[in-house]
Amino acid sequence: MPRTKTKTKEGDDPELIREWSLPVEATLGSAVRVKGILQEIRSRLPPAVRKSLDMQSSGLTLVMPEISKTAFRATSSMVSDALREISGLPIIPREIEDILGITASERKRWLEDGRLPSAGTRTVRLQGRARRITFHVFDPRVVEDLLDRGAVEEWREEDAAAKAENRRRAAHQAKLTRSLKRKEKVKAPDPNADDAATGLSGWDEFGSEGLLR
Repeated sequence: MPRTKTKTKEGDDPELIREWSLPVEATLGSAVRVKGILQEIRSRLPPAVRKSLDMQSSGLTLVMPEISKTAFRATSSMVSDALREISGLPIIPREIEDILGITASERKRWLEDGRLPSAGTRTVRLQGRARRITFHVFDPRVVEDLLDRGAVEEWREEDAAAKAENRRRAAHQAKLTRSLKRKEKVKAPDPNADDAATGLSGWDEFGSEGLLR
């Protein structure tokens, strides 16, 4: 639940503070996800007050001077409204990697083979640049299910088994290739080999004169 309070430090002006704790179904236990939620909420606020909202261990905190009561109330209302739908906010790549404890290469591989279902794509402009990037996002409830049933460990076992099988097949193919190469090196039998083995002198001339016809 959000909490509002006034804080006064010695030598400082009084401050207005409001805190929001984020539910586990929204953060999925990830500090990276909390930061992503902070960035999303900030993007919906007026530029002048965005930096007044910050993250804490498991939630968000809004801090403004006491003289900004009107702006504080308006900003608090906007944050509260945005947080009502935050549990359904799509999960971006760096968040799913932290939530599931996976590497970027695993995410890409499982996305390509269909084990990690995409919830669509999102295009953003890199800060301070004209370049835009497009990436896949993921459904929080699907990710939560993957987390709950330990899908990552299952997929890693499948990948390890597939890798071992590929190695076995590659070794068998290499052995077969070496065997074929050895056979190719064996010379074809010489048609005159039997004649030479007999040691009969003049046999070739005898045959060329047609005496065997």
